[in-house]
Parts: sequence; structure tokens; C-alpha cells
Amino acid sequence: MTDKRDLVILGGGLVGMTLALAAARSGLTSHVVDRAGPEELTAEGFDGRASAISTASWNLFGNIGLGPRLAPFGCPIDAIAVTDGMKPGRIDFRPEPNEGSLGRMFANRDLRLALFEAAAEEPAIAWHPRATAVRRERTDHRVSVTLGDGNELTGSLLVAAEGRQSPTREEEGIAVARWKYGHRAIVSALAHELPHENTAWEIFYPAGPFALLPLLDTPDGRHRSALVWSVAERDARGVLALSEVAFTGEVARRMHGIFGQIEVIAPRASYPLSFQHAGRLTGKRLAIVGDAAHGIHPIAGQGLNLGLRDVGALVQVLSDGARLGLEPGDAQLLARYERWRSLDNFTVAAVTDGLTRLFGLPGRLPSAVRRLGMGAVQRLPALKRFFMDEARGMSGTLPELMRG
Repeated sequence: MTDKRDLVILGGGLVGMTLALAAARSGLTSHVVDRAGPEELTAEGFDGRASAISTASWNLFGNIGLGPRLAPFGCPIDAIAVTDGMKPGRIDFRPEPNEGSLGRMFANRDLRLALFEAAAEEPAIAWHPRATAVRRERTDHRVSVTLGDGNELTGSLLVAAEGRQSPTREEEGIAVARWKYGHRAIVSALAHELPHENTAWEIFYPAGPFALLPLLDTPDGRHRSALVWSVAERDARGVLALSEVAFTGEVARRMHGIFGQIEVIAPRASYPLSFQHAGRLTGKRLAIVGDAAHGIHPIAGQGLNLGLRDVGALVQVLSDGARLGLEPGDAQLLARYERWRSLDNFTVAAVTDGLTRLFGLPGRLPSAVRRLGMGAVQRLPALKRFFMDEARGMSGTLPELMRG
């Protein structure tokens, strides 16, 4: 059986499904193929992570109709506090009252539920869960993907949204710069005595950053934050094996009492931290988006937002092309997408990697230099504004879907 659509998207995660919905709002049809089923991806405990959604990414969700579904679940980020081990010289990023928040925090599960519910209602999206692509073909005139059950999907453009281990990217032979940081991120959630006041904390220790990200209060009124704690790979197993009491004590020691008494209220999970950057983002009738194109350290919370910027740019390029009578797989359109996204992806990846290394330097002298620089940022409004615009995703040339 053959069913031709504009796009064949391999990967139905946060980026892949957002792309399908954004494309549908622009009049483009798609197949979305994912190895997992929606029940698995939205099960309680499947993914305990939370994501910071920048202002630009929130605009994207709003412009594709997801705002009403997501709004009840997002906690505004009204301020970001950055500190070197809780020593003097921290930076406080806080926009003016009329500028809105710096972003919103969502549990990944809530993002997936909203995306999957919207996709199920969208006739422009043919969703193929629990399916595996066993063959991919790209000719001068079309792309085709054969699934494990023998079903053949065809389209004009193949999009790889399969994550860091993208088989489509590997099959295309795209070179990838990659290295490991030798750290793991331990994620969980905390209930705490004092309110977080919608403030995200980034506390840098030589052993790795320690982030506290605001979440909505529980239904019974308990204050909550997500925890992302980076520890050396050699120490991760021991930290994960700690008793509940011992783990809570280690977390509390690094928090210096900012939220009062704390309680760990979610299972601990961990994942390795690494860097990767694809040498190019396109091929013949092929575009790469999200983690298949770039994987960065979570130090600045920009990983998912970077992938959503890929989505906004690709959909605008394809929409502009459609108005000119060009099909989605046209080489001119893909060249424009490559130009648009390559520099931004590289810049964010390089800056994130540099921050990871800078704040990982041990010793009093590096700490003093860092705090001197942070104090300068705190005192210079123009520099502070630059960093806030970057955090909100509102710098550079924005796709139409990501504007207010």
C-alpha cells in the first residue's frame, strides 16, 4: 500500500511531532513514524525530565494551536539566578514587568500528551506508532520508506528527527563531531518548604552544574522544583545507589537552604552527557532536525528549544516555497534551511560547550575570575539584556511561527 504525503518524518518525539503539527497548520501533509507507541511515551515514570520552553518556543506552540492544551501545565520562569557555588557575585536575570516571563517549565510527559492528542485529531498527519523503517530510498522525484510490516510511505521530503543516534543521518554519511563530558545528569523532583517564586537556579560547582527548575505546585499546595544534577561518571552509580535519606541530604547540602526543608518526590533517573554536532543538515530530499542535528549539554536548557527553532525555520522555508510552486524536497529550499540553521546551531553548541568547560575549572583562581565576570554582567544592563534575549530565544532572525 502506498500513501504519498509532503513529508515523511522519521521520529515522533517532541521535535518530530511538533514539526508535523506545524507543517499541518501550513497546509503540508506528513507521515510520522516512531518505534514506540503513545502509551509507552506518556506512561507515568517513562521520562521524569522537564524542559524549559523559551518565549520563542512558546510562541511556536501557541501559533500551532497548542497553547490552550499546554497553558494549565506550564510554570512561568520569571527569573534566573546564576551563581558560582553560592558565593558572592551571582547574576539575577529578571525581565521588566511588561516583558512577560523568560520561559515556562513543563514536564516532558505533559508536552507529549498535548502533542499526541493534537496529532490524533489532525487529518494532515498519518501517524505510524510502533513501526520501524527498514528501508529508505531517495530519488530525484520522491522519497520512500518501507516499514517492517511491508507498508510503503512516500513523500517529497524525508525528515530525520530520530535523536542523537539517527540511522538516517548515519546512512547519509554525514560527519558528526562528538565527545563525552564524562558526566551524567541525575534528574528528579523536589517538594520544598519555601516557594520558588518562579525562579530557576543554576548553581555551578567544579564537579558539575546543579539546576533547580520551577514547577507548578502540587494539587495539595506543595511547592515543587525539578532537579538536574550533573555528577562525574565515576560517581554517578554511587549517587544513584544512595538511600533516600542520604540522597536528600546531599541535595540539601548543595541548595544551602534556599527553599527550606526539602523532600525528594520522584524516582531518580540519569543519562550521560555528551556533545555532538552534524557537519551538515541536508542531503538530497533530506532535512535533519533536533537532536539528530545537534546534541548539547543541558547547562543552559536550550537543547529542545534549538530543535524547535529547526522546526520553525524548516516549516517557513517549505511554506514560502509552496507559495512559489516549489515542492518540499526542492534543493533550493533545503539550501536555505541549511544556511538559516547552521550558524545558529553551531553558535549555541559552541557557547554551551564553552560554558560547561569554563564553570568546570576547579580552584580558587578560576572561581574568582568567574565571579568577577558575573559581577560585571550583573552591573551592565545591555549585556544582561543580551543574555536574557538569548535565553528567551528572541534574538537573531526568527521564523514567523516563533514571533509574538
